[in-house]
Amino acid sequence: MSPAAKLPDTSAHIPVLLRPLIEAVAPVSGTWLDGTFGAGGYTRALLAAGAARVIAVDRDPLVFEMAKAWAGDYEGRIEMVQGTFSQLDEYASDLDGVVLDLGISSMQIDIPERGFSFMKDGPLDMRMSQSGESAADICNTADEAELADIIYLYGEERASRRIARAIVAARPVETTLQLAKIVEGCLPRQKPGQSHPATRTFQALRIAVNDEYGQLAEGLMAAERALKPGGLLAVVTFHSVEDRMVKRFFQIRSGGQGNANRYAPQAEVEAPGFEMVVRKAIAPDEDELAVNPRARSAKLRVGRRTDAPAKPVDRGDLGMPLRKGERK
Repeated sequence: MSPAAKLPDTSAHIPVLLRPLIEAVAPVSGTWLDGTFGAGGYTRALLAAGAARVIAVDRDPLVFEMAKAWAGDYEGRIEMVQGTFSQLDEYASDLDGVVLDLGISSMQIDIPERGFSFMKDGPLDMRMSQSGESAADICNTADEAELADIIYLYGEERASRRIARAIVAARPVETTLQLAKIVEGCLPRQKPGQSHPATRTFQALRIAVNDEYGQLAEGLMAAERALKPGGLLAVVTFHSVEDRMVKRFFQIRSGGQGNANRYAPQAEVEAPGFEMVVRKAIAPDEDELAVNPRARSAKLRVGRRTDAPAKPVDRGDLGMPLRKGERK
């Protein structure tokens, strides 16, 4: 973002599932890591609930600029780290808790220069870290088959091949509204109540640019390594693929996966790395939805670390969508 661009107003930002999250991890104490710091809603709630210190991690440098206005009120109880939560065990160990709020922040969407929104014109960027390969780079350099793969796997868009063909034919594609118009031309006219035709394509490119599924897989394993016995991992997801990955991670690492084939030899049972605090995902109640409709698809899952050694989990076992080059 250019230095002259105005910082977004975060005063109206409402953290999703905040009250049930704090209730699920109570009593809060010790050192926590907020792996998706954003506007700081979870960090401030953890400090208010009793955390002695929060390590606030985010890949977006803008969030730390915004936090300068209030972080000093906490007298050194917040340590800010620009980085990715996939590496969180490099920033801290023996943690009492880790919180991850996945997906994109509304304040990022609200800045046209960031290139996340198909409703506001801006450069086709979508980089949360503001560095590396952009969405425009992918649209203008990936071959048609690779583009279709990204749009289908990460956006679950059935018209992915048609959209990829149109993007290649329109190159160079440089702005958000240009891409939105290309996608609109490939799909039926939007009906009342339906999401914008470009929603899935923009989601897919954002996930690819920021390696969101890879970050999640690595972040879950990093949290297991960083948490002390009794430490809590709380994850808020916003769509089915993220929730599936988190659910399967907890199933595998809590010993609740079971034996898929009753005729197969019984697999060796490893000591579980987590025990579940809540058996089913927590969804927003009607009161929260009335105040914050964007919470509708959110789900919260919480696990407690045991004293068993941390173990890696295969990405395929998590149900992570794998592109051609990632498949075995």
